[in-house]
Amino acid sequence: MDDFKEKLIHLLHYPNISWSTVFQMLKKDPTLQSLYRLQTQLPQQISLFSPINRDSSLAKSSIISLHPEMIHEQIRQYETNDINVITIIDKEYPRYLKEIYQPPWALFAKGDLSLLDREPKLAVVGSRQATPYGKNAIRLIFPELIDNGVLIVSGLAKGIDALAHEYAIKNGGKTIAVIAGGLYHIYPKENMGIALEMMKTQLIVSEYPPDTKPLRWHFPARNRIISGLSNGTFIIEAKRKSGSLITANYAVNEGREVFSLPGSIFNPYSIGANELIQHGAKLVTSAKDILEEIR
Repeated sequence: MDDFKEKLIHLLHYPNISWSTVFQMLKKDPTLQSLYRLQTQLPQQISLFSPINRDSSLAKSSIISLHPEMIHEQIRQYETNDINVITIIDKEYPRYLKEIYQPPWALFAKGDLSLLDREPKLAVVGSRQATPYGKNAIRLIFPELIDNGVLIVSGLAKGIDALAHEYAIKNGGKTIAVIAGGLYHIYPKENMGIALEMMKTQLIVSEYPPDTKPLRWHFPARNRIISGLSNGTFIIEAKRKSGSLITANYAVNEGREVFSLPGSIFNPYSIGANELIQHGAKLVTSAKDILEEIR
């Protein structure tokens, strides 16, 4: 690992750092030569993992506990645990992801890294309270998508996300999970089984260091990565204020395709999906509706 890459990864481990702070530091010091000298100043910065400032005494103690040598040791242990760190300067970094607003400075990844190069990718997200209708739609649509080489990207959440990963694997396809928090803290726990399987045969990525516990604001933030990795986003069941709609909005803003499964007007979990169609998302009744747009 070259000196600059190690410094960038090191910087991302500080508890009090924001995407914008990293950006400003790189503008002023493109090689991060001053990183360790700035260590005592970092507690005053906004956290990468929290939208608000932490208590300053807590921040200072956190910085002290994350002495450079301790962080170096954490980074060295990633290789032992088969965790790869792909920074935005690496050739392995997904090209589509570089196009999004505030692309992650690094991806902490475990599994088959070659999947990052696979095309096309389709983000599939939806309600955590998946209904039989949503599950049956996945069962109907996925085989043809997989047969045509479509890789499924989702968030390993309960409901539609977990079903998307599960049925991609069941149909012999490939799938990537973008998680909130770090790789050592899979959430929800009920998806630990499929997560462990994906770490062996598929791929799980996070923008956060592995020992980061998932926090509430990590979930909407990771949605930009789910859509950012993908050629299009497919919404399967979503309430009017669903987090899945955040993913769809990211896709629209990045000029990517948006697909939506129509649902009953009496089903509250289809209101958001139906409204997306009203606003221009492509209505999906079969795999062909998706394939003709993203291939």
